[in-house]
Amino acid sequence: MSYSLSRPFGLYIHWPFCVSKCPYCDFNSHVSSGIDADLWQRAYVQELERIYQESKNHRVSSIFFGGGTPSLMRAQTVEAILNKIEQLWGMCENVEITLEANPTTVESHTFRDFRTAGINRLSIGIQSLHADVLKFLGRAHSMDEARTALDLAAQTFDRYSFDLIYARPDQTLESWRSELKEALTYSKGHLSLYQLTIEPGTDFHKQGMQPIDEELGADLFDLTQDILETANMPAYEISNHAVQGQESRHNLIYWQGDHYIGIGPGAHSRFQNQAIHQIYKPDLWIKSVQEKQSGEQKRKALDIDERAIELLLMGLRLRDGLSADHFEKLTGRPLLHQLDTQGLQDMIELGFIDWDQNYLRPTEDGRKCLNAVLEKLIKI
Repeated sequence: MSYSLSRPFGLYIHWPFCVSKCPYCDFNSHVSSGIDADLWQRAYVQELERIYQESKNHRVSSIFFGGGTPSLMRAQTVEAILNKIEQLWGMCENVEITLEANPTTVESHTFRDFRTAGINRLSIGIQSLHADVLKFLGRAHSMDEARTALDLAAQTFDRYSFDLIYARPDQTLESWRSELKEALTYSKGHLSLYQLTIEPGTDFHKQGMQPIDEELGADLFDLTQDILETANMPAYEISNHAVQGQESRHNLIYWQGDHYIGIGPGAHSRFQNQAIHQIYKPDLWIKSVQEKQSGEQKRKALDIDERAIELLLMGLRLRDGLSADHFEKLTGRPLLHQLDTQGLQDMIELGFIDWDQNYLRPTEDGRKCLNAVLEKLIKI
């Protein structure tokens, strides 16, 4: 199987630290009072130098600083990382460089410093535009801080996005409609809108919190699609909405099955048909980088079936669906070879899937029950 070097290639940098741990969060994030910024900067640069040795023939098309709360990083650390990436791989002319930020970590100079360091897109964790909901979600910022962050982002960056969480307990259709309308007044072309899920290991799960009624969840989803479609920001992925041209190019790398490499605690990669994982715990990761010159924990070669199923799982999250041609280039087999013939026919007849011999796409109804659709489609 070949991989065209003209395809996108992304780098993900994981910063694992946060001001506080939100009760819904199952990401690899940790609260720490003492962080040696110089030590972490050296570790990231060292890991970049190591992974370059197996990816040196690529040029970077996107970089994403995720977490955790990467806006807790020093701007000079971000700049050092970006300088090293440019020195090693070089960057595409229109490279997208995103940094996740929380409103609590924003002061008047913060965004300017990150912009100077090389960041050209922000993803801001607002999560709600209601003070009582922010408290329920365990967010450390106030509504004033949220508005300040959004205003500063608009003044400083040509491209930014922010997140909201819906399908919350006691939420009504009218309250969500009002919140979405307000969100659109702050938007600059991209919104990420996630239904609240109760993940194992989170505080919400430990408290026994239950997800909202499925029927109400479906109604909230439909309302979201209607409002964002009217605002010319359709969902290009199940939870992500954008004006044409404002889609997250980095996240499209994941969904389209292109190559990316992640560094930092718990980061993972998909490169040359391998799944690569870095050490999860921050203290063990940085110790391993120092002592063994590697933060890698394990890697596994993906067989064709595993790669094919992963491409289906990710590609059908997209409104445009999965290209049969792209699938065959990445796996060496026709897309129909991986699909259950009867399952495909059933999903088409039920109106959950469109198939035009070139693209396999979920319909609007199909996106609402995608997991069930995938169970019928995929030949195991």
